[in-house]
Amino acid sequence: MSKIQLPHQVQDALYIIAGALFMAFSLKSFLVPNGFLDGGVTGLSLLLHESFHTSDTMTALLLVAANIPLMVMGYFLVGKTFVVKTVIGVVLLALCFTLIPFPHLSIAEHYDRILLALFGGFFLGIGVGLGMRGGCSLDGIEVLALYTLRRSSFTISEIILCINAVLFLLAAFMVGFDVALYAILTYYVATRTIDFVIEGLEEYTGVTIISGCSEEIKQRLVIELNRGITIYKGERGFLKESFEISVDVDIVFTIVTRLEVRRMRNLVLKIDPKAFIFTHSIKEASGGVLSRRVHH
Repeated sequence: MSKIQLPHQVQDALYIIAGALFMAFSLKSFLVPNGFLDGGVTGLSLLLHESFHTSDTMTALLLVAANIPLMVMGYFLVGKTFVVKTVIGVVLLALCFTLIPFPHLSIAEHYDRILLALFGGFFLGIGVGLGMRGGCSLDGIEVLALYTLRRSSFTISEIILCINAVLFLLAAFMVGFDVALYAILTYYVATRTIDFVIEGLEEYTGVTIISGCSEEIKQRLVIELNRGITIYKGERGFLKESFEISVDVDIVFTIVTRLEVRRMRNLVLKIDPKAFIFTHSIKEASGGVLSRRVHH
């Protein structure tokens, strides 16, 4: 058992170390020198830093202190392993932020402010995403959202949006409206980057195909695209002018990567130009014939 788990433990450790490095680089090189903020716990720490002009060491301590209540929540909501990894990740982040002399890319050195906000969010998103893949949270707002979810009817996305909206409003009143706007830009880029880091190019898409040529479509999907398929038995027809007329049909369902969607669609439409095809994103898929990487 230990031989099987060891590679995953090493992989998790590398993800957490890389996540802490990227996040510290973003904070120290892009956000802090220019007074930019982010959402979540990181954004709160940066807001306090900007309001009270704390030193780098104090800012690192704020990052750790702000995550402590959320680590306690995480112990009860997620589990002990998650909390241990999160403690290690947050401490590493604080150490990297304090000790590593990352370059300061500031507006005073004639760097474009929008580019600094964009790339600050980009590298921040890489760091948070790598940390999540390693099984920890370098920004504990998701834990707070999970805690609130169990006591309200809102979704996690809605809760995180509300929390960050309050934070950005505070930033607008405390340090300036322009800072809040740049914070929103940085946060948006960071969240999109996190999605990409977690899902990557291999994000899966579910595809449902309804066609009168289902037999040939099934064969081509399996043989040419090497996809597993599932068949639902259904009926097609039910048109307004002939509602009573319907025929049995095999509804084909398969999962492809988003890089394969266009190829799959062209293949189906070449067989049946009138085929009905619809797709939807799948956040997690494993088993079957999928050669899916492990998510943490």
